[in-house]
Amino acid sequence: MKIEVWFDIACPYSYIGLKHLEKAIEFYAGGQPTVLLRSFELEPEIAVDNDETQCATLMRQYKLSQLRAQQTINAIMMAGQKAGLTIDFDKVIRTNTFDAHRLIHFAADNGKGAEMAGRLFKAYFEEGKRIGNKKQLIGLAAEIGIDAKQLLESNSYSAEVRADEHLAQRIGIGKVPFFWFEEKYSITGAQSITVFTELMSRIKAADDNR
Repeated sequence: MKIEVWFDIACPYSYIGLKHLEKAIEFYAGGQPTVLLRSFELEPEIAVDNDETQCATLMRQYKLSQLRAQQTINAIMMAGQKAGLTIDFDKVIRTNTFDAHRLIHFAADNGKGAEMAGRLFKAYFEEGKRIGNKKQLIGLAAEIGIDAKQLLESNSYSAEVRADEHLAQRIGIGKVPFFWFEEKYSITGAQSITVFTELMSRIKAADDNR
């Protein structure tokens, strides 16, 4: 089974959704699915050095009051806790994620794509790292045994990031996370583990009955 996932490191729902998918795969009775991580930038124009808080971002993007924005943040943090994740918006430093996506593609070619994505999510949502900063990315990559210095001093894997984004446009993906199973079935958002397991079971049953 092939599962393609469009996500952004700066998206808490991507963090939660990928965690739920990971748990669903543990419960899955079939063979180990192939998970392909695909890039999607929620804010491609954002600067690497950006000091806007998450609350201010929500107020600006969705025309929310400060109270409503804070309520949304609290709800996301609670959803993260239920998934076993720490999402601390007081530490989050908003930044451009393009180089982080390049790094994930590079890591995937070294068999560590999921591990790199997980490390970046933790750095962003729990540790207050500026994951648009190349020096910080090099350090985070080194933690999982990847030398990313040459990569980040070049434009390598830019085409791969853009290809993912162009494919998202062609399919009609407007928000993330977006999970595409066997290029036929889709799930959008940080759905529950049950939603993932039920769809995977239906796909397996359909294949078994062919």
